[in-house]
Amino acid sequence: MGENPAKNHYAQLNQGEENEMEIFGYKTQGWRRVLCIAGYILSCGALLLLFYWKPEWDVWANCIRCSLEEADIVLLRTTDEFQTYSRKTVTRISVSALIKSRSDYPATAEEDSIFSKTIMKPSLQVKSIQVQKIRYVWNIYAKQFQKVGALEDHHTCSAIHAKFGSGLTCNEQNVRRVICGPNTIDVPVIPVWKLLIKEVLNPFYVFQLFSVCLWFAEDYMEYATAIIIMSLLSIFLTVYDLRQQSVKLHRLVESHNNIMVTVCRNKEGFQELESHHLVPGDTLVLKEGKTLLPCDAILISGQCIVNESMLTGESTPVTKIHLPQADNFKPWRMHCAEDYKKHVLFCGTEVIQTKADDRGLVKAVVLRTGFNTAKGDLVRSILYPKPMNFKLYRDALRFLMCLIAFAAIGMIYAVCVFALNGEEAGEVVKKALDVVTIAVPPALPAALTTGIIYTQRRLKKKGIFCISPQRINMCGQLNLICFDKTGTLTEDGLDLWGLLPSERNCFQDIHSFPADHSLPWGPVFTAMAVCHSLIVWEGKIQGDPLDVKMFEATNWVIDDSSGHHTEGQGSTHATVVRPGPKASSAPVEGVTILHQFPFSSALQRMSVIAQEIGGEQQVFTKGAPEMVAMLCRAETVPSNFESKLLLYTAQGFRVIGLACKSLQTGKQSTDLTREEVESDLTFLGLLIMENRLKRETKPVLEELSAARIRSVMVTGDNIQTAVTVAKNAGMISSTDRVILVEANKIPGSFSASITWKPLEENKTEDYGSLEDDSQTERRIRLALGSGQYHFAMSGKSYQIVAQHFRHLLPKLLLNGTVFARMSPGQKSSLVEEFQKLDYFVGMCGDGANDCGALKVAHAGISLSEQEASVASPFTSRTPSIACVPELIREGRAALVTSFCMFKYMALYSTIQYLGVLLLYWQLNSFGNYQFLFQDLAITTVIGVTMSFTGAYPKLATYRPPSQLISPPLLLSVVLNILFSLSMQLFGFVVVQEQRWYSKTNIHSACLSVNDHVENSSSVSSLGLHGMRDGAHGQMDNGYKSYENTTVWLLSTINCLIVALVFSKGKPFRQPIYTNYVFVLVLIGQLGICLFLVFADIDDLYSKMDLVCTPTMWRISMVIMLAVTLAVSFLVEEAVIENRPLWLLLKKTFRYHSKSHYKRLQRVLEQDSAWPPLNETFFSDSVAILVEGNMGGHSNPTFDSSEDAL
Repeated sequence: MGENPAKNHYAQLNQGEENEMEIFGYKTQGWRRVLCIAGYILSCGALLLLFYWKPEWDVWANCIRCSLEEADIVLLRTTDEFQTYSRKTVTRISVSALIKSRSDYPATAEEDSIFSKTIMKPSLQVKSIQVQKIRYVWNIYAKQFQKVGALEDHHTCSAIHAKFGSGLTCNEQNVRRVICGPNTIDVPVIPVWKLLIKEVLNPFYVFQLFSVCLWFAEDYMEYATAIIIMSLLSIFLTVYDLRQQSVKLHRLVESHNNIMVTVCRNKEGFQELESHHLVPGDTLVLKEGKTLLPCDAILISGQCIVNESMLTGESTPVTKIHLPQADNFKPWRMHCAEDYKKHVLFCGTEVIQTKADDRGLVKAVVLRTGFNTAKGDLVRSILYPKPMNFKLYRDALRFLMCLIAFAAIGMIYAVCVFALNGEEAGEVVKKALDVVTIAVPPALPAALTTGIIYTQRRLKKKGIFCISPQRINMCGQLNLICFDKTGTLTEDGLDLWGLLPSERNCFQDIHSFPADHSLPWGPVFTAMAVCHSLIVWEGKIQGDPLDVKMFEATNWVIDDSSGHHTEGQGSTHATVVRPGPKASSAPVEGVTILHQFPFSSALQRMSVIAQEIGGEQQVFTKGAPEMVAMLCRAETVPSNFESKLLLYTAQGFRVIGLACKSLQTGKQSTDLTREEVESDLTFLGLLIMENRLKRETKPVLEELSAARIRSVMVTGDNIQTAVTVAKNAGMISSTDRVILVEANKIPGSFSASITWKPLEENKTEDYGSLEDDSQTERRIRLALGSGQYHFAMSGKSYQIVAQHFRHLLPKLLLNGTVFARMSPGQKSSLVEEFQKLDYFVGMCGDGANDCGALKVAHAGISLSEQEASVASPFTSRTPSIACVPELIREGRAALVTSFCMFKYMALYSTIQYLGVLLLYWQLNSFGNYQFLFQDLAITTVIGVTMSFTGAYPKLATYRPPSQLISPPLLLSVVLNILFSLSMQLFGFVVVQEQRWYSKTNIHSACLSVNDHVENSSSVSSLGLHGMRDGAHGQMDNGYKSYENTTVWLLSTINCLIVALVFSKGKPFRQPIYTNYVFVLVLIGQLGICLFLVFADIDDLYSKMDLVCTPTMWRISMVIMLAVTLAVSFLVEEAVIENRPLWLLLKKTFRYHSKSHYKRLQRVLEQDSAWPPLNETFFSDSVAILVEGNMGGHSNPTFDSSEDAL
């Protein structure tokens, strides 16, 4: 082979992306394969099952390592903490049929593309693997697997226009189609048999099967049958649920899998074809009217208005503009920076309207197909959710391991006892294995999921939908919630409050709304009438709520129908606005909007080129006031601009700057770049809008604050407005101080500076005398001494701090409450930084721009009409943050329920285990019906009804423990096991000391009472264990003895005691008596058990393998149980649930929380120099390079921008 096989054996797939994996090459080896097949046969399939659970073992056993180039099997391993393995077969795709006729292939357009680099000569084959629905092909030159189904990122803007503007040839399209596969997001409905097999092969059910076989061998027919019925029911419910999800997902995506589209063919005109034939690089022609998009595409000519609500949950139509023909060497996405989405049409969204430009057609180049698209990405995130790393699930496994170790001890004990007494080998093995099935409760997983299913149902009733149920328990741990501002804390719509016009660099009188006199005609009026991206759709004006309010104030109307006028040969569709019936008289007939530069989060502004009918062309810009002022000529901006802006933002108003300029004639509007248009503007004034808090915002934030859950605001709005809203909403109390953190890059160098300034309310032009300043500083210092301060910073400062002052970031986050002007990528990054400090972070937003942050957070809650906004695990139907405390309450209740179930299941199996081991000492055991009664009538019913308890309405000031292995929980389990052991042992020993006790005569106790029982002829003298071998008497099967009766009755009622003691009520769940079903079940079960204790019905006793004991002994047993209940209850209440006691113990032993943020808090409390005030620090010139999206996960295909004006 020449080269070392270990070389090139390993590589990385999707490096730096969220779904990064390691890939290893393997080659199947014949003799290993034969040995494995022999192993499968000899082990009766057990080896095959093991390989099914552990795919890496399968590969290691069957294959040898080789380079990826030679591999026919690859092993994939995720790079997260779970390191999950999966096995994939390398398939070969043949393209020989397509290339035979073409000697000159590859064509020029293809030379640098992935398609020409994957075809192996001379076989003309392409090697591929498919991972999580995405196809990767082997690049011969780069010697690695690369994703296909997307246009390469290296194309520049001009290259996209030049190479793909006129379409691909038929042959190029065919080759690409074979290599990329069909353009479908195909989620087949999984057949029931497949789901069944997958479910049945779950290790838990395999253990069930082992148990059932053992029970059948031991004649435990009834119980085995009951377990089979329960397991089948559980499997059936799970399969039904999975099938429903599969059908739902299938319906969600099938709509746009096959649409007829028109594509350009190079040199061959246009062609109609089905959308599943599309490939990256195809050129689509978008027709008039509504169209569903079957792929992601880059708009290269014309303009579109798109409804993206099915992707983001936001119903505002979005304007898309074509990709500029910029001549530079930057890849198109870098050239367009954060705004590249303004040119991209996303799959699954609907084009409502197209507007052609002077080139005649609206064209788009296919960017991504199939599962590579935005919609495909979302569907994949549902199909392959990120595994949750939650301590509870890890602890559950450890707990099971402990039980198995426990069972192993019991097995050794059983083997010793039975072997020493000369039992047959077969019988000894059965008895030993029996211990395992008793110690490890088969109903555990089912019992744990019931709690979550009930919680999910309760949430659904409250209008909260959940697509990832395992996150419900996570909600019980949340201690920091990030809120978006607009539409989440405040009303979605803004009300126009006033207009502050500016003329000759001076502000004029404010014009208030709603005013008696209408706005006078002038540039400001025109700006309000045209500077927006509104459209008329289905007879209504649609668009950004801010734009709608601004336009409505002018009383003009949009005349969409008159917009067709011909220029050259193509028709141009322009929007015309005209005075409406209520409008004040204007000297113009109307204004035509010729071109738009849509609103961009990164640029914080939007512009239009408009022309009065018969007049000259003008530019109008609106956006963040600071941004607009920078683009204006300095002489047109009023000198008191900053103080006026502060005056209004400090009152919580949302302020928007307006500007304009005239365009010189002769230049075509579509040829101008955005930079040329948005320069040397004339400042027109400020538009002041009122953004009211939602009614429920303040009470909800107060409730969270009372429960010691931190609230943080993350918004795209102005920092001053955000701080004011935070104060009004109660996030920052009136006595607390706000410190503004500003970080700036130092021009011309690689270093940066950071400044801390106290944010003073309502600063007016005069700043007061110097002595005032020192007084304020003293006052602030006092407030800081008591620890009540909050940091506020902008997205720009956040980015610079993350790059240059990395060591300060955790300190700033510890008290950071307001983060303003944040881009979607920065929002995700912020959530991740909070998580690094060991906070459990919830994010509540309205779906679109918060998409990345909602996914990254421990619990993302989207306020959206869509039932399941694919953006986040939770979606609330009612657009109010009241769902946040609701979710935390239910999460806490679900978490506590999980703990209760764990403790109960652990105790039930241990109680039964102890009872059986005690009886083994006498070579005895429980009878079939005794097991059946304990397992079915008691435990199963309790397991199902215990979880019905609802959440407590008031949020406690602390959270439930996050792990099973916490001292109170362990102590509770251990103590209860000891109580149970003591009681059973006491009963077992004391019964043997009674006067009436006889080892052989089980009727001795009641002979004096029950004279009708003849003597004990039916009692075998063979010894009890001999009874199982067929020497059955009429009414005995070898289990009956005084010890059996005593131990069984005590252990059965003990199970009820434990269920009652462990059913926690306050502070996280409602009191136990509110769960009527559970209380009734307990009373019913207790009644039946007491009836069994005191009843004297021979047939019943015979069936249950019980024997008659004197009444005094029965009363003694009840007293033992009562004492156990009292002691257990007292310990649980006085010790386990005694929070002050545990806090005192923590203090005594100096135990401190290991959470990063708690440690940091303790350090900062000792630091008198923190926070610095009115100081500036400088960074070293070495910056940490942080990528544009701040390293936070942003859904690579979708991050819509927020209205960040």
